Amino acid sequence: MSNSPKIPDVNDSEVANAIINSKPLRLEDVAILNNDNCKIKDKQRVERILNEFMSGGHERLQIVSDFDFTITKQRTSNGATVPSSFGIFEECKSLPPNFVKAARELHDIYRPIEVSPHISRAEKVKAMIEWWTKSGENLMGFTFDLKEIDEIAKKYAYSMRDNSHELFRNLDALNIPVLVFSAGLGNCVIAMLRQAGLFYPNMKVISNFLQFKDETMLNGFQEPIIHTFNKNETMLEGTDYYDLVHSRDHIILMGDSLADSGMADGVPASSHVLKIGFLFHHANEYLEEYMNTFDIVLIDDQTMNVPLTLLKLIEGKTPSTE
Repeated sequence: MSNSPKIPDVNDSEVANAIINSKPLRLEDVAILNNDNCKIKDKQRVERILNEFMSGGHERLQIVSDFDFTITKQRTSNGATVPSSFGIFEECKSLPPNFVKAARELHDIYRPIEVSPHISRAEKVKAMIEWWTKSGENLMGFTFDLKEIDEIAKKYAYSMRDNSHELFRNLDALNIPVLVFSAGLGNCVIAMLRQAGLFYPNMKVISNFLQFKDETMLNGFQEPIIHTFNKNETMLEGTDYYDLVHSRDHIILMGDSLADSGMADGVPASSHVLKIGFLFHHANEYLEEYMNTFDIVLIDDQTMNVPLTLLKLIEGKTPSTE
């Protein structure tokens, strides 16, 4: 289990009264949103959106989430490694040593650009395109068996956030669409979700997927390339999934990087979006920027307790009424 501080659940009696009596919910009624590691800059805005969500019910809700270090933990209680989706891939034994070496060199060059607060978005986008193009070129000319990914993913099934199973099981039971947007490797994202028992029928993964030539010969990535700064709902236009969710105008967005806050870009202007940011590394340095970007910022919270609590409120349930 995680060493994260114990996160309180819903304040049962007050929230139950707010739901039963149809009174506007107050943030002070929800204990978990008043925890020390939960930071909210504009409480009136969050309160207003949450009441709108509760009024609309789960039929108007959709979830948009990043994968690496959002659905997976940013740390574990025992210090075990939590690899990214590309990290999972790089552990596959059949990969040529020169591929792994080149991949890590590219990471060391471009990752600092991706996360730097001092580089413009335009420069970052250019760098991300270069990174992913070179990575695709590095993924050519050798054979690979996708079963290897499943074997590695099985080792890391523990790395999902605490209470992920309850959250995603409930979302599926309520038929709430879940869009997982990842600039990582989609084959590994899906393998991780499956191995952890979280890949439900209501879930769609938009990510980078391996492309093959002659069934087993790797041939780079499938198009389009998804990077940190272009993963948003405009990429869904013209798809069956877009038709499914375009009328669901209440959105809970979850991410761990500042760029993740744009994943709901492209939804109708009338939509209400509640953005949850998981902050871990350099929390003191980045807190203000995260609070200016996300509606709710969770510091070193390795659980899904806040999204799960919000879902219970929207569904009209509290622990005392279930």
